[in-house]
Amino acid sequence: MKATALAHPNIALVKYWGKRDDALILPHQSSLSLTLSPMSVTTTVEFGASADQVEINGHAAKGSERDRVLRVLEAVKAEAGGALGPARMVSRGDFPAAAGLASSAAGFAALAVAARAAAGLPADPQAASLLARLGSGSACRSIQGGFCEWRRGERDDGADSFAVQRFAEGHWPELRMVVAILNREEKAVKSRDGMKLTVETSPYYAAWAKDAEAEIPRAVELIQRKDLEGLGALSERNAWRMHATAFAADPPLSYMHPSTLGLIEHLREQRKKGTPVWFTLDAGPNPVLLTDAAHEVAAEALARACGAVDVVRCVPGGDAVLKSEHLF
Repeated sequence: MKATALAHPNIALVKYWGKRDDALILPHQSSLSLTLSPMSVTTTVEFGASADQVEINGHAAKGSERDRVLRVLEAVKAEAGGALGPARMVSRGDFPAAAGLASSAAGFAALAVAARAAAGLPADPQAASLLARLGSGSACRSIQGGFCEWRRGERDDGADSFAVQRFAEGHWPELRMVVAILNREEKAVKSRDGMKLTVETSPYYAAWAKDAEAEIPRAVELIQRKDLEGLGALSERNAWRMHATAFAADPPLSYMHPSTLGLIEHLREQRKKGTPVWFTLDAGPNPVLLTDAAHEVAAEALARACGAVDVVRCVPGGDAVLKSEHLF
């Protein structure tokens, strides 16, 4: 059976940074994100192929990238029981991969939903979140739309480490995120390698994990009352603290480019002039600006003036969904 799913990336306002279990991808701390539309990844899965085939953005996947996909597919086969055979998977995104824009989150969320459907398993957001996490930790937050919290969990087997939706995409329709693409190149150090280095060598890591966990209820309260200034300030300090742990790793690790810092500094000046705009920054050089609908045009102009080669204006995105049109 063949199935296709579309999922959106998510950008964390309280970041996930560091694993307590590398194999099961279990985090040291909880995280909270907003799912973003219109950026998306579409994935088709079909079991019963002649051999396992994994194609991502027009290229045959190799090495760990291929292994992570096959791991998710094997987990689906184990849950489904019967002999499903080898699988063919084709995935395509409409935004740059490996540039700090959560392409793997959207990709593995789409894979989890499509693979479960192709195997005849029922729609189940919790099961899909657990499955997506095996491919990429942040992918567990892209199964559902709106604001989602990935709870770190306590169990060694990871059964209680999945994402739950705290607010649907319709809760705060005026909220905007403006993705400022300053650099399209793939980052030199992948997120999973940067996390591992930081956990193992940064003297600030324990303080980071404790602080980030404490930020979750504060962020939920700010979202509940739609407090843009409060949420903007929280997202900025959380991003700074995540990157500070990486700066302190040995050897030091920086995902920021000079243009990243230039844009961030410009935001501060713009706020003094009355433009409500803040940033968050995943493991990459491309900031995501947090503002409202009335100021998204100004935020885009600001990003372009600071060197953005492309800008994507985003609104709160919805759930990962099945599609009737397949990629093959």
